Amino acid sequence: MKPIIIGVAGGTASGKSTVAEAILRRVGREHIAYIQHDSYYRDLSHLPLEERARMNFDHPDALETELLVEHLRQLQAGQPVEVPIYDFTTYTRTGRTRYVEPRPVVLVEGILIFVDRQLRDMMDIKLYVDTDADMRLIRRLQRDLRERGRTLESVIHQYLETVRPMHLEFVEPSKRYADIIIPSGGFNETAIEMIVARVQKLLGTETEEGT
Repeated sequence: MKPIIIGVAGGTASGKSTVAEAILRRVGREHIAYIQHDSYYRDLSHLPLEERARMNFDHPDALETELLVEHLRQLQAGQPVEVPIYDFTTYTRTGRTRYVEPRPVVLVEGILIFVDRQLRDMMDIKLYVDTDADMRLIRRLQRDLRERGRTLESVIHQYLETVRPMHLEFVEPSKRYADIIIPSGGFNETAIEMIVARVQKLLGTETEEGT
């Protein structure tokens, strides 16, 4: 039984994780393998720390998407995967991994997951979380200062130098590939209820066909 693959894309701090969490909670975590594209950032331990900080983390080349595609294929084949664990304070992979077992639903989240054709073609449902730029900037500031050990100056510099330009070049145009666009971030209850109902229906159909 091939799993349903759901992609949740959108700009930085748009509310992707909130939408993903709502799906996990309402559909049931036991049914879902949850993978974040952020886990697949390339390891930069071979570079000095100052040089790592200057890298463009919002360009598709910053991520090892080919490994994510391979992991999704393994999950489709009923095989577990070892997802990398990335340290955002040092811009390196920790060397540890997170064991993810195959589930009836695979939920993939990330800003650039619709950019790569091979990746998006694997998805059965594509969601784009659409939130105003000013709200996304405020949320990113709060997150990076609280969780990633960044300074206010570094967050603003990164936003102006790479985050905003890459959003306009890659993320925003990828919205056209979405099956559903969710406005108001992760707080659009109507949209989330519709998506959850759709996933539950697909799960029910899969179960009936398999018996």
